[in-house]
Amino acid sequence: MPNDPADSAPREGGANAASARRVTVQRRGPLLMEGPVEVGLEDGTTVRSDRFRVALCTCRRSRRYPWCDTSHRRRADPPR
Repeated sequence: MPNDPADSAPREGGANAASARRVTVQRRGPLLMEGPVEVGLEDGTTVRSDRFRVALCTCRRSRRYPWCDTSHRRRADPPR
């Protein structure tokens, strides 16, 4: 996207496009990440997935948190 402020933002640790991981943000769904990934949890533990694509829960309804189990789909959103 042209004129995107993120394009000109400094990158931490000198990361370049070859080492960057792609994260896809969905409006009403999980964060989709290219794997493998390690996730640091609030309690200090680390969990790992070696899958090529990982869905990270953002709604905290998942029984497999931090991995998405599509629990967000069961919530009935009010009509717009």
